[in-house]
Amino acid sequence: MAKRNEAERLLTLSERDRAFWTQDGVILAGMDEVGRGPLAGPVVVCCIVMPPEPLLEYVNDSKKVSEARREALYDRILRTCVEARTAWVDQTVIDEINILEATKRAFNEAFAKMQTPVTDVLIDALTGLSIPARQHALIHGDALSYSIAAASIVAKVERDRYMREQDKLYPMYGFAQNKGYGTKQHTDAIKAYGPCPLHRRSFLKNLL
Repeated sequence: MAKRNEAERLLTLSERDRAFWTQDGVILAGMDEVGRGPLAGPVVVCCIVMPPEPLLEYVNDSKKVSEARREALYDRILRTCVEARTAWVDQTVIDEINILEATKRAFNEAFAKMQTPVTDVLIDALTGLSIPARQHALIHGDALSYSIAAASIVAKVERDRYMREQDKLYPMYGFAQNKGYGTKQHTDAIKAYGPCPLHRRSFLKNLL
């Protein structure tokens, strides 16, 4: 029963993707970002082309998947995908050009790295990218598209791994736990120790 329910969930999640997969001459990519909201660290975007088969069990919006399962899915997704590329824009650029423009830059850079001739892109919410493909924005797309969900997992695993590494350099902020998001423990640490080089100064105006 559980396997059947999972298969049905995947069919529902991939419904929008299949509308593209079945069109001649169309190569679909999914794109998503992780890290627009944190007080520290980069914004990371993944652009990925997933094949119609097999549909990988448990692929879902990365926020709905446990950390252990995301780590396991990350390897499976990268083994299965046609191609996946990520792009990172760090906190210094975010402070210079604002988070929306930094996010768009990361989307553009991730797409530009692709060797696969993508014709159409399903994107979580964002519009108006400078990419040579047809753009299809979906609000809450990581919960509505298999390709976007896969992109969200790859981006989140890579960013989370990076933030855990940064925790070794700046242990007082708890980056291994909060990944740079504004938890009480994190904001209390900023007030106590001030910001570190990883922090987005433009996000800290109300704290400092």
